[in-house]
Amino acid sequence: MIRFEGVTKEYADGTTAVGGLSLNAPTGAITVLVGPSGCGKTTSLRMVNRMIEPTAGRITIDGEDTATMDPARLRRGIGYVIQHAGLFPHRTVVDNVATVPRLLGWDRRKARDRSMELLERVGLPAELARRYPHQLSGGQQQRVGVARALAADPPVMLMDEPFSAVDPVVREQLQDEFLRLQAELGKTILFVTHDIDEAVKLGDQVAVLRVGGRLAQLDAPGRLLADPADDFVAEFVGRDRGYRGLAFRPAPPLEPREEPTVPLGAAPEEVRRVTADWVLVVDAGRPVGWVEPRAIDAPVTTDRLHRGGTVARLDGSLRAILDAALSSPSGRGVLVDDDGLLLGTVTASAVVAALDGVPRTDPVEPPEPVER
Repeated sequence: MIRFEGVTKEYADGTTAVGGLSLNAPTGAITVLVGPSGCGKTTSLRMVNRMIEPTAGRITIDGEDTATMDPARLRRGIGYVIQHAGLFPHRTVVDNVATVPRLLGWDRRKARDRSMELLERVGLPAELARRYPHQLSGGQQQRVGVARALAADPPVMLMDEPFSAVDPVVREQLQDEFLRLQAELGKTILFVTHDIDEAVKLGDQVAVLRVGGRLAQLDAPGRLLADPADDFVAEFVGRDRGYRGLAFRPAPPLEPREEPTVPLGAAPEEVRRVTADWVLVVDAGRPVGWVEPRAIDAPVTTDRLHRGGTVARLDGSLRAILDAALSSPSGRGVLVDDDGLLLGTVTASAVVAALDGVPRTDPVEPPEPVER
């Protein structure tokens, strides 16, 4: 557990970056710090590994006061990921990942074996190991940064807006990969972001900070959205917090309507036999997109399909199902089972009509510390 006890950071000019911050980041969970510019998010994070020294208060990790620890030893036991990955440009990918193990005295072979294992774990092919950072895409560089932070298997990870420098599609992929890794590894993570959507997606608990580093609210994401502590928190999480909150409400009982389909590769005349403005295309029972019959003059191929965000699992969240319906060109969201097989479709009006029977608050409390 990372514990902040009345932590303050004041600078010589009288500026208070963090003012009396107290919170617990539970073991094995992701705690996200979020708030407007100037609220002390990064300062708070950097005080954990003593890259910035607190003016008052104390920070402990598993009960040990960080102020009493040798800074070098402290930092070697903490994984640290920053916005632009911070890779060494003159070192290959595999050598970048091996940096901390080598500092800890691991022999070269053991450090490289560990690096190759982690590159695979974060979804990078082995052939990238000998490349240099400038030869990678932004998303690949961030994956290397995560692998490097994990290399010595630290119990604690600090992440400072690690995905904000990449495009939205890559960012979502990195977030999903990060959640997959965390499910496997169970690290104690303190994560900084300015994006409330990222905060509620990734956090087991979210700490909203006011300007000056004062805690406004600490809660599970669903409760934060459903019950903001005050007007400041409500304004920060956004006027569409009710829609965001649907991500934490289970899907209501829905009866998917039967949807006419055509197979991938269907001829134009086969598509036009379906009397609809938009026709769903499937491949081996799995929906692959929508096609507009009047625009088809050749067999249906994937490059002619409208695919963006129109598929959701029947047992998924309300937000995912409603978004599927709202995003669909046909106005019908596509529902699938856990194997991705088509179950049918649903309209946005049918989802909204089913809302009344669904709980409006997140019953899950922030996680308790886990003994390790």
